[in-house]
Amino acid sequence: MKNHIKNYFQQTQKTINKIDLKKIEKLVISISDIKQNKGRIFFLGVGGSAGNCSHAVNDFRKLCDIECYAPTDNVSELTARINDDGWDTSILNWLKVSKISEKDAIFIFSVGGGNKKENVSVNLIRAIDFAIKRKTKVLGIVGKKNGYTYLNGDTVIHIPSTDKSLITPLSESFQSIIWHCLVSHPKLQIRLTKW
Repeated sequence: MKNHIKNYFQQTQKTINKIDLKKIEKLVISISDIKQNKGRIFFLGVGGSAGNCSHAVNDFRKLCDIECYAPTDNVSELTARINDDGWDTSILNWLKVSKISEKDAIFIFSVGGGNKKENVSVNLIRAIDFAIKRKTKVLGIVGKKNGYTYLNGDTVIHIPSTDKSLITPLSESFQSIIWHCLVSHPKLQIRLTKW
């Protein structure tokens, strides 16, 4: 038990030291451009990453005055689309109604980032393909370099794997750490937090 706790925090420290900080700065520039062009950011994720998307939407809207949405926040629409159209197109069809354009971005939070061959996170893959067709920026924070998001995105942060058994918890934890870095960045934040 104690060894797990010690290892977890040691791996967290190692991960911090391996993150590409220049890519985070590129994210800041991309998001700043989106805001200046009156674009929107659509946060896309499933599972724990969907929860992170919801929180990120709050922070970017409240602290940075950027119009943001997460399809997974609208449970009624999402489940209706899954029921009627299927899981694979649930996010894609949501984005079609939102009429994403070259002024906007999708921002993927995912551990694997999608994998066509393994048929994993196909709903994210279809959303990425649609975004590319619409010339919408594809941003992301993922745990795998061989996933669809990392390979096809414009600016995607990779959370380096320091312990294979901790890929999911560290990837999802660092999604939060990085988006909090973004919303507190002087180029993006216009409203201070209460505390």
